[in-house]
Amino acid sequence: MTTTASQIVNKAKNFAHVLRDDGLSYMGYTEQITMLLFLKMADEQTRPPYNRKDPIPPDAKGRRYNWPELLSRDGEALETQYRKTIEHLARQDAMLGVIFKRAKPDIQSPATLKRLIVDLIDAEDWLAMDADVKGDIYEGLLDWSAAESPKGAGQYFTPRPLIQAIVDAVQPKPDDTVCDPACGTGGFLLAAHQYVVDHHGSELDRAQQKHLRERFVVGTDLVPNTARLCVMNLLLHGIKADPCPIQSGIDSLAGLGSDRYTLVLTNPPFGKKSSITIVGEDGDLEKEEHAYERQDFWVTTKNKQLNFVQHVKSQLKVPGGRCAIVVPDNVLFEGGAGETVRKNLLQQFDVHTLLRLPTGIFYAQGVKANVLFFDAKPAQEKAWTKKLWVYDLRTNMHFTLKTNPLKRSDLDELVACYKPGALHKRKSTWDAEKHPDGRWRAYEYDELVKRDKLNLDIFWLRDKSLEDSDDLADPAVLAQEIADDLAAALEQFRGVAEELG
Repeated sequence: MTTTASQIVNKAKNFAHVLRDDGLSYMGYTEQITMLLFLKMADEQTRPPYNRKDPIPPDAKGRRYNWPELLSRDGEALETQYRKTIEHLARQDAMLGVIFKRAKPDIQSPATLKRLIVDLIDAEDWLAMDADVKGDIYEGLLDWSAAESPKGAGQYFTPRPLIQAIVDAVQPKPDDTVCDPACGTGGFLLAAHQYVVDHHGSELDRAQQKHLRERFVVGTDLVPNTARLCVMNLLLHGIKADPCPIQSGIDSLAGLGSDRYTLVLTNPPFGKKSSITIVGEDGDLEKEEHAYERQDFWVTTKNKQLNFVQHVKSQLKVPGGRCAIVVPDNVLFEGGAGETVRKNLLQQFDVHTLLRLPTGIFYAQGVKANVLFFDAKPAQEKAWTKKLWVYDLRTNMHFTLKTNPLKRSDLDELVACYKPGALHKRKSTWDAEKHPDGRWRAYEYDELVKRDKLNLDIFWLRDKSLEDSDDLADPAVLAQEIADDLAAALEQFRGVAEELG
């Protein structure tokens, strides 16, 4: 981040502490900033040197709901205008409607709202800022909000260094169409977009520039609040499209559209069971377990993660579509439906890479996850997976969010070993005698199918925490890992208890 961007983020944080005292969460605060920031930028477009038409239409009676109308009011009049503005914009189409869908004016104090409008938002000329600066500011707010709200939108906020490494490994191309069916705040989509800008920006023709700006990214998120953050994130990074590339309030697993994509990058929400929210006889909201019966699925199951794996494989263009999906450990070893999914995935797709992720990198405690990389192939009798390459970044690796956070450099070796488009040139860094600590090795397809239930939870390195060794991690780190494991176990027990009623 530049100095200016850092100053703005720090200024925003100071306002957040004030609103925290009023009962507004950090992520909720970021949502309010999102809406106000859009209104300010829309107003800037109507002024020199842009002189564009106001993107916010008046209502049927010609009343305006834009930035000047907010800026000119105080007290209860401001509060009323803010509420009516959000209601008006929520009824609009395209990106406007997505940003304001189901939005609420959650700032209770008119005086605080006025300060936020005047001192934070209006004080800056946002359109004059470079897109990278605006993006850095917004990403900084999202990252900070997620860290401060681990039980909210930040629960499974994907670490940006991990996203960057995955994108660097798969190397998006200018003609790709990148989809994230659980896009959250848009981390994967933006990283893919930025990769093309950085590596191919100077060589793009007009058609490719338009594709990059309007059709390169596509996303879906079930939660409108999160989708609005994503759309604003795209706008601040210079991505504009009509219709809006992000769909909100849509259950990705409910059905498959007609579009197929050359690249799917996603970290679906964790949680073993799929469920839908219904209104019970007493009028209360209830969760009901839900199994998705789709003809394109190999098996019907209530396991949300297995359903997402089946969903993304159906989203890929054949042949040539590529996918990287973050999955919890149970997807790799669970029997029954899990074994069926793994068997078919290895048979019909080239499942060429598995990254074992360390604990301590997600905001939620005790998360044990992996990244599966696979490519779509045309139908054939023989299995497409010939060799699965595994990179173990978990064993003997110790990360914490505050004292030792994951860095992009921690994944340098993975990216170097990955070799996109040249898998045949991969070389193992592991050797039983010469390099027993090597983290990169391959398993032949014949070895995999002989494993009990086709278990892909593969590891080979000696766990030094189980030995009397001088190489043990700091006691504080080990204590945190134990606490994380206990928290994860407790969460699983809660799930069992809920199922038992």
